[in-house]
Amino acid sequence: MMTVSKLLKSLAAQEDINFLVTNRIPRIALTHFMGWFSQLRNPWLAKASVWVWRQFADLDLSEAKSTNFESLHACFIRELREGARPVDNDVQTFVSPCDGIVGAMGEVKNGQVFQAKGFPYSLQDLLGDSAQHGPWRDGKYITIRITSSMYHRFHAPHDGRLHRVEYFSGDTWNVNPIALKRVEKLFCKNERAMLEMEVGAQRHPIALVPVAAVLVASIRLHALDTLLHTRYTGPKVMACDAGFRKGDELGWFQHGSTILVFTPHQFDFAPGLQEGTVLRMGQALMRLP
Repeated sequence: MMTVSKLLKSLAAQEDINFLVTNRIPRIALTHFMGWFSQLRNPWLAKASVWVWRQFADLDLSEAKSTNFESLHACFIRELREGARPVDNDVQTFVSPCDGIVGAMGEVKNGQVFQAKGFPYSLQDLLGDSAQHGPWRDGKYITIRITSSMYHRFHAPHDGRLHRVEYFSGDTWNVNPIALKRVEKLFCKNERAMLEMEVGAQRHPIALVPVAAVLVASIRLHALDTLLHTRYTGPKVMACDAGFRKGDELGWFQHGSTILVFTPHQFDFAPGLQEGTVLRMGQALMRLP
């Protein structure tokens, strides 16, 4: 006999139902509600919410630093136990900034990349005028999708410095593969931020682009003293000078979403990396030239 949990997961896996339930809704209003609800501090409410969450997703808290959550939000942004994510310390290795699943990846050709097969978008649509002559116009890219049940914090992929953050206000479409095959230029429509960095001894220019999604339109960066979200009205471009070591925590999503990684073309993908590869923060993603 099918349990309630299995039935819900089975329904969620059906593409048409999944797309309708997660996209044909008042996305921003629901996201604002979830932001308020998730931060209500009540351990009993948090336990009940986590139980409901587990009916829809394979939520594993065995690596969490603590499982006594005061709120659902605390579970979303949970820290992990010391040593749960060993970081590859080879100086030529550029590591994954987060846990996730590899989506589209490859070469940026004349400023064009893909969110899914047959669904291209341009760097200019994603990053604005700053991408026109940027070092990634003919570079390489990887899309890393963080599912709702995964670890939601993201980290430095190598030693380096964060120099600039640009915030782009936008919508909150779901960013799962079902939506990526149906909504053109989805990443360019959603709320996102561009983190411009230099990494390695030769100061290679790279960019991380955290893209928010439905229920999760908030991005926290340690280098800034503000929370980026759909109601944010502050400056869109923020200069920074924040140093970091490989594996240092850079920030987090309020839930799960996607990080786009852009590098110069001289970077090489790690052996065996392909669409669908499940990643853990700290494992090899690319090789520096």
